[in-house]
Amino acid sequence: MTCSLCIYLMLLFCCGSHPDPIEADTPKEDMEIIPTNLDFKVTIVNADTNNPNGDGNGKITITASATNATKYKFTFGAGNHIENTSGNTEFTYTEIGTHTYTVSVFAYSATNNSISAFKSVTIFVKEPELTLVWSDEFDIDGAVLATNWTAETTPANNANLSWFNGEKQHYTDRLDNAYVSNGTLKIIAKKESFTYTEPGSGRTSTKAYTSARLITQGKQEFTYGRIDVRAKLPQGDGTWPAIWTLGANMNTVGWPACGEIDIMEHWGYNPGIVSSATHTTACSGGCKNVTVGETLLTDFSSEFHVYSVVWTSEELRFLIDGEFKYRYKPSTKTNENWPYTANQFIILNVAMGGDWFTIGPNFTTATMEVDYVRVYQ
Repeated sequence: MTCSLCIYLMLLFCCGSHPDPIEADTPKEDMEIIPTNLDFKVTIVNADTNNPNGDGNGKITITASATNATKYKFTFGAGNHIENTSGNTEFTYTEIGTHTYTVSVFAYSATNNSISAFKSVTIFVKEPELTLVWSDEFDIDGAVLATNWTAETTPANNANLSWFNGEKQHYTDRLDNAYVSNGTLKIIAKKESFTYTEPGSGRTSTKAYTSARLITQGKQEFTYGRIDVRAKLPQGDGTWPAIWTLGANMNTVGWPACGEIDIMEHWGYNPGIVSSATHTTACSGGCKNVTVGETLLTDFSSEFHVYSVVWTSEELRFLIDGEFKYRYKPSTKTNENWPYTANQFIILNVAMGGDWFTIGPNFTTATMEVDYVRVYQ
C-alpha cells in the first residue's frame, strides 16, 4: 500500500511538470525555404516564320517566375550574367553569324536556396552597318595613284640586299611590274635579270626575277573596319601572291610586335589552296596555327574572288566572297597576342620563291589582277 502510493505520487509529479502540450507545427526560425514551380520563356526579338533565329539584331527577352522566389539570376552562354528581382530581362548577342547558346535561370528564395532550369536558343547576328571610307577602283590607266600607293624597292634584308623568307625577286617601281589598265591593277612577276644598286653605298644585288610590292604606308592607314579586295591570282610554280596588312608602327616596334594580318596568301606549288593567317609576338612564323582558314578555290586564277577581313576590337574574321572562313579571337588579349589596336596599312605583292619551295624551271611570267580595294568602317 505504501509503495503504491509512492509510485502514484511520482507519476503525478512528473506529468504535472508540462501542463501544456508542445505545438507540433510551430515553425523554426532557421527553416529553409525552397523555391518551386520555376517557369521561364525565351523570346527572340523580331523572329518570325521567315527568320526563326531573328532579323539579325541579336536581342532576346526572358520572363521567369517561381513560387517563393525573391530574386533571379540569368546566364546567357556568352560569359555574361544578370541578376534582378523582377524575373524579367533582356540581352543582346554580338557574335556575328548564327550560333546556339544555353540560357539558364536560377531562382533564389529568402534563405538563398535555389532551383534552376535552362534552354537552348539559336540566334542570328548580322554584320554591322558599315560605310565606305576609302577605296581604289583602279579606273585611271597608267601608274597606280601616288596618293594611295608606294612601290617598295629597297630590299628589307639590308645584310645582303634581299627580301626575307628566301624570296628570289627584286621589287621595282617600273610599269613593267605594276600598272593599271581597263579597270584593274596588274602586278606582274617576271623571269628576268635585274640589278638593284643601293643609294649611297653603291652596293649591288642581282636577282633572276622582278615583281612589285605596293603599300599604303603613310598614305592610307586604318584601325578597325572591313577590307575587301577583289582579285584574280597568278598561277605558276614559285609564285607567292599576298593581300595583307602590317602595323603602321612597324619601324618603331619591329615585326611581329606590330602585328600582321594575312587576308590572302597562295603558293603556286599548292595550286588552289588559299589561306589567311595572323602573326604576333605570341605566335609567328613557325607556330602550327599560323596557316589557317585554308580554302580550296579551283578557279583562283581564272575568276575574281573577294578576299576580306573584318577587324573589330574583339576579333579578326576572314571571308571569301562574303563567306566566313576563319576567326582569330584570343580569349585573353595581351600585347603579345593582340597588337591589333592601332593603324595597319595594306600591302599587295607577288613574291617569287621562298626558303621552303622553288620556282618551276619553265616559269616566265604571271599576273595578279586586282579589281578594287575597299575599306569600310
